[in-house]
Amino acid sequence: MHTRRTHRRTRTGSTRFRGALLAAALLATACSAGGASTSAGSPAARAVGSTEAATAALTPLPQATPPELSPYYEQKLAWRDCGVPGFQCATMKAPLDYAKPGEGDVRLAVARKKATGPGKRLGSLLVNPGGPGGSAIGYLQQYAGIGYPAKVRAQYDMVAVDPRGVARSEPVECLDGPEMDAYTQTDVTPDDAGETDELVDAYKEFAEGCGADAPKLLRHVSTVEAARDMDVLRAVLGDEKLTYVGASYGTFLGATYAGLFPDRTGRLVLDGAMDPSLPARRLNLEQTEGFETAFQSFAKDCVRQPDCPLGDKNTAPDQVGKNLKSFFDDLDAKPLPAGDADGRKLTESLATTGVIAAMYDEGAWQQLRESLTSAIKEKDGAGLLILSDSYYEREADGGYSNLMFANAAVNCLDLPAAFSSPDEVRDALPEFEKASPVFGEGLAWSSLNCAYWPVKPTGEPHRIEAAGATPIVVVGTTRDPATPYRWAEALSDQLASGHLLTYEGDGHTAYGRGSSCIDSAINTYLLRGTAPEDGKRCS
Repeated sequence: MHTRRTHRRTRTGSTRFRGALLAAALLATACSAGGASTSAGSPAARAVGSTEAATAALTPLPQATPPELSPYYEQKLAWRDCGVPGFQCATMKAPLDYAKPGEGDVRLAVARKKATGPGKRLGSLLVNPGGPGGSAIGYLQQYAGIGYPAKVRAQYDMVAVDPRGVARSEPVECLDGPEMDAYTQTDVTPDDAGETDELVDAYKEFAEGCGADAPKLLRHVSTVEAARDMDVLRAVLGDEKLTYVGASYGTFLGATYAGLFPDRTGRLVLDGAMDPSLPARRLNLEQTEGFETAFQSFAKDCVRQPDCPLGDKNTAPDQVGKNLKSFFDDLDAKPLPAGDADGRKLTESLATTGVIAAMYDEGAWQQLRESLTSAIKEKDGAGLLILSDSYYEREADGGYSNLMFANAAVNCLDLPAAFSSPDEVRDALPEFEKASPVFGEGLAWSSLNCAYWPVKPTGEPHRIEAAGATPIVVVGTTRDPATPYRWAEALSDQLASGHLLTYEGDGHTAYGRGSSCIDSAINTYLLRGTAPEDGKRCS
């Protein structure tokens, strides 16, 4: 499910920093709730069924650092200019396999912006925008390092590390630009056996490309390993405890750190939380419900606007959904021209992704209405194609960031696949279409991608308790599309020291998105260590 800011990146404004990568287009389970690798602190969790949550908890690692890992924990970073004013960059080494640290390293890109003062320096504040696959360094340089509250930036060194396999940290690559264009246009609502075969072939080609690019690394990009990398970075930076703000999938990464290292956990903000106890199919189904909730909110707003192309003030929200689905069906039969330099047309799959992208931030709703109006009334698909491209992080030259490649690599390693065959997807379609009449079919088929992954998963669903950790703030937004509010409730209940902070509103994540109540509570926690009262609600 993918991780921005308008943050969290809104997938349209600062789209490069949205939080959860959903199971849109062909990349499913974008919101990985991955798990523990057998080589990195296994939760000893049993396998769970499609509707059953895990009961076993992630087991903390020993407090003492193993001698074989000392060279990593004691390394010195050589900071250099990043080419971005005010920021420094460095490269950190971590073992490719924590169970066999002598068998090779992975090089991780790190960036920081030093505390500006005045005031007491509080250490380092590590940030992660989610994904999995979002560039934490990009997020730091384009948003957090310049956009977080001045008082926070004054007292913390703002720091980011691109997780292994992501962006600047030995990125996983799977397809080139033209191949990725073809992949994103593949029909994810197959009407017959031939279209089903084409979808399966697309998943296989994608997986084979990833496997050919990084056969060793692909086995070691789990969330547990990324969390262990963060502990190495904490030590290298000289901090006794980790202070961290993670959005969307970044909440799972942060919670995993707390579960593995509760004694080294400092002030953690987990915004747009995920529930690590759910299996992939359940995660995808509940995320499908989340996008339906967000769409219903959009629909109610749309019909109150004079430029809504899906209805007027007399149109019921469910009819708005039917009108959009009818538009998607028309595109399935006849894609629209989009004025694209590479000759792409607006297909059903690209249009669906464009609509989903706009669900991340209510600030994008006007852009979505305008794009839908152009497509429906003027037969011009350019606007929706722009929204879809922002979601996939497609560049103007036709290339793509590695966001979607890393997203699949982490998700498919963290959890057993949601489905193992097209027949299983077909059996689940009624459940997914009930969860979302508009998006359910496509998101169900998108959940098939990990079935063909070249590497077996190393994780299982599990609870995270982090007993002994200081108070951890878990933030949930009531109409969040990508990380449903119930996940924040679940994670805060699992964490022994969890404090639930609720934003009653729309969009993905809450910090820095306009609520002074949310921002004040989080800033107070980061600067003073005082967590908001558990159950505090803001609007």
